[in-house]
Amino acid sequence: MKEQAVPTHDGGRLALYSYGAVDAPGERRVVVIGGAFLTALIYRPFSIALARGLGEGWAVDVYDRRGRGRSSEQPPGYSMATEIADVRTVMDTTGVRNILGHSLGGSVALNAVQEFSGTAYEPDKLAVYDAAVNIDGSLDTSWLNDFEQAVNAGNVGHALARLKKGMQPGSALAKIPEPVLAGLMALVSRTKVNRMFRELMPSGVGELRAAYDEAEHVRDFGVLPANTHFMVGGKSPGYYKVTAQRLHAAVPGSTYELSPKGFHGSIPAAVEELVTDISEYFKG
Repeated sequence: MKEQAVPTHDGGRLALYSYGAVDAPGERRVVVIGGAFLTALIYRPFSIALARGLGEGWAVDVYDRRGRGRSSEQPPGYSMATEIADVRTVMDTTGVRNILGHSLGGSVALNAVQEFSGTAYEPDKLAVYDAAVNIDGSLDTSWLNDFEQAVNAGNVGHALARLKKGMQPGSALAKIPEPVLAGLMALVSRTKVNRMFRELMPSGVGELRAAYDEAEHVRDFGVLPANTHFMVGGKSPGYYKVTAQRLHAAVPGSTYELSPKGFHGSIPAAVEELVTDISEYFKG
């Protein structure tokens, strides 16, 4: 594993980690763009597994997006444009030619490649899993204001409850009355993982608004590369499937894959079936 601090265009820094053949050429590298509230460390098992799955001579890069891990905080005026510029910075640093986005990182990946279309930054291959994109209003974002207010008030239990109900509609947790769920979340917020969520909540507000506040129009993504691969978990919340199918229909030549046993956290969990499918796509 290789770790480095990469300076950004606006005076910040990105913590970048590379696994596998760390000096591999760009065409044999995949950069992983992680989801909301998740650090590069969370993706370490997956990055190692994917590097092994890709085989000898391949590298997997993963970086802490702004406001998490060892990267600098979200700058004033932070927006999706900041995220896109950071993808460009990582590509300049590593030469990577393949992109994989998970959840909100899928939104970053899709928006970045949309902007890179027709330029030297357009990747050789792009894959997203459970991309969190608000396509033509496909996502209910009415909970965001309440979530932000709870974060600003330091009400961790209520903030976690709003987050769970907002991002996992239809799940068992979403059916629990919010006061009860808030109490449960206050208890579990003491665990190591939820302590990390609590620390990342302020930056999470920014990234969720950057991705969700304005509905994207599916037609705008028609410029994505023909070999774009849209993946979704069969056990993930239903709106990820709706989003993936709409995007697949809008991008000529793209592919769509449903992982029947896949759930939203299958990538950071390094589920073997999914690692194999992703490896085959990038090597194919």
